[in-house]
Amino acid sequence: MTGDILTLNAGSSSLKFAIFEAEQPDARPRISGKISGIGGAPVFSAKDAAGIALTSTQLARLSPASSHEELIALLLDWVERHLGGRSLTMVGHRVVHGGRHFSQPVRLDDNVLRQLDELVPLAPLHQPHNLAAIRAVAKWLPDLPQIACFDTGFHRTQDPLATLFALPRALSDEGVIRYGFHGLSYDYIASVLPDHIGAKAEGRVIVAHLGNGASMCAMQNRRSVATSMGFTALDGLMMGRRCGALDPGVVLYLLQSKGMDATQIEALLYQQSGLLGVSGISNDMRVLEDSDAQSARDAIDLYVYRAASTLAGLVPAIGGLDALVFTAGIGENSAHVRRAICDRLQWLGIGVDEAANDANEIRISSADCAIDVLVLPTDEEAVIAAACRTLMEP
Repeated sequence: MTGDILTLNAGSSSLKFAIFEAEQPDARPRISGKISGIGGAPVFSAKDAAGIALTSTQLARLSPASSHEELIALLLDWVERHLGGRSLTMVGHRVVHGGRHFSQPVRLDDNVLRQLDELVPLAPLHQPHNLAAIRAVAKWLPDLPQIACFDTGFHRTQDPLATLFALPRALSDEGVIRYGFHGLSYDYIASVLPDHIGAKAEGRVIVAHLGNGASMCAMQNRRSVATSMGFTALDGLMMGRRCGALDPGVVLYLLQSKGMDATQIEALLYQQSGLLGVSGISNDMRVLEDSDAQSARDAIDLYVYRAASTLAGLVPAIGGLDALVFTAGIGENSAHVRRAICDRLQWLGIGVDEAANDANEIRISSADCAIDVLVLPTDEEAVIAAACRTLMEP
């Protein structure tokens, strides 16, 4: 099996990519990069395996009006010229929602795409862009195999009880259940946990994926037992722009008393809430931590309070806690947020070494803490590449 695997993670404002050697399962990507600022001022960046920046005058002049299809055409042309004589053998995509039908990575065809289109209302921020990227690759490289890897798939190991809402059974039977998300991230963390805590990795672990989108997953035997997100990626933790868990009566109030329609409410809950809504300043934790505004402090404090409360609420699902892992943008980079969350959970036996935490070390738990507290970078692209290799095998 020779050639290269291209992984794509298409969002509304960014397109992340990586190129892996198909025959080197444990290797880091040969090239990785992204197009950010889509819809505004797009910027292309890429680096090789040694971390050396790679530039492109063509991609550097991207237009604010460029569609995902146009951007992928430019990216595929750039990738082809940087393969060094090798060829692409497969493209793997992150697809946020797989619904009830897709729990494992799958080869893409028209029938699969039709089923994934039906899930767009459950992930309106992500699914349309995921599928647009798939269709763009199919247009420009129609003979290249593509696969989808689902953020919901990792959570299909949960007991059915953990997936139910207290709604009429007919709705549950139709698929109105808790799916959970960020599964590719949790899959990667589960795969590397033994390298850091040995046999404890099979124990009771909670992983906090804290980024612009945020969730938590309680694991046992490195399998999902419970998670904070539910039917959509709107539930659970407070996020950058999303409100997280919300009394459904608020939605009824907005409809009945404020005269808002479904489109307005969707924009409010997905785009105008969370850190941005509470602070009135930004959805970027770095900006808020640098701000002296009381509203910024309120937003951070609420984010921490909600995170600590959610984490504590997941503990009963696994009967205790042996390890806590922070990952994703905020989890990996904000020492303040990690410390503040752990401070609220001292009653669980969690203790943090201040110096290790401030230095963003891998192990930040204090020496006398029985619960391991780790900071681990996630790598969704590596999970996608591994799935591609598996589906390539005869």
